[in-house]
Amino acid sequence: MNPIFNAIVWAPSESIISIGSFEIRYYALCWLVGLLSAYFVVKKIYNDSNVKEELFDPLFFYCFFGILIGARLGHCLFYEPEYYLARPIEMLLPIKEINGAWKFTGYAGLASHGGTIGVIIGLLLYIRKTKLSFMWVLDCLGIAAPIFAAMVRFGNFMNSEIIGLPTDAPWGVIFAKTGITVPCHPAQLYESMAYLVIFIVIIFLYRKFRNKVGSGLFSGFTLFTIFTFRFFIEYIKEVQVDFENGMLINMGQILSIPLIIAGGYLIYRSFRWKATE
Repeated sequence: MNPIFNAIVWAPSESIISIGSFEIRYYALCWLVGLLSAYFVVKKIYNDSNVKEELFDPLFFYCFFGILIGARLGHCLFYEPEYYLARPIEMLLPIKEINGAWKFTGYAGLASHGGTIGVIIGLLLYIRKTKLSFMWVLDCLGIAAPIFAAMVRFGNFMNSEIIGLPTDAPWGVIFAKTGITVPCHPAQLYESMAYLVIFIVIIFLYRKFRNKVGSGLFSGFTLFTIFTFRFFIEYIKEVQVDFENGMLINMGQILSIPLIIAGGYLIYRSFRWKATE
């Protein structure tokens, strides 16, 4: 396959600011923007529902660490267990041993499925502390989650990671930093744009069916749409780890299936739900 003449050659710096050993990476910035966007969305829902400020304040703490720890452990244990179980320090800390020396690398590997599990565990701890309804808070997070997911995938694009298979499409991207010299599907952008559309739709649903927060409709819609899209987009992605070669469906798809089912169940449940529940 020959590169398309007008293909985009993509090789940006990973850092937006770099002064000596200090740097701010695009990926970290995307995470921060995504989290802050989700924070303000959930805060607006709490305000709409007249929930006390002191009940909202701990939520960011539980969600941030739930997502970060869950996404990190998810990547290490789902995709590279043999490597990381032998190097638990690299699994827990953003460092890597290179040529006998420890180097700060950031967390090179975060899995969205692990992040989803992590945030649910964090949510359970938050509910235990605040005594709020689990399903109500889950719906609040479901409304905000797609904007966070969209920003994370845009960060993956800036990092030239999680790329697609080679393509002849005019929007193919040559991810020069990976060493691949042919245009590939910008799968990260496909996901980012899809999640942005899901976010716009779910905001519309919230405005129209605000009384359904707590029914499972919004968390179910987010789980079902995001992970259904994630399941099918995997067919045009490069294999992420060697053991996926030859698999009928890869690890990302396997992990998506229970979340799609859970999302479908929550949507079904929402139609049988009454506001007095």
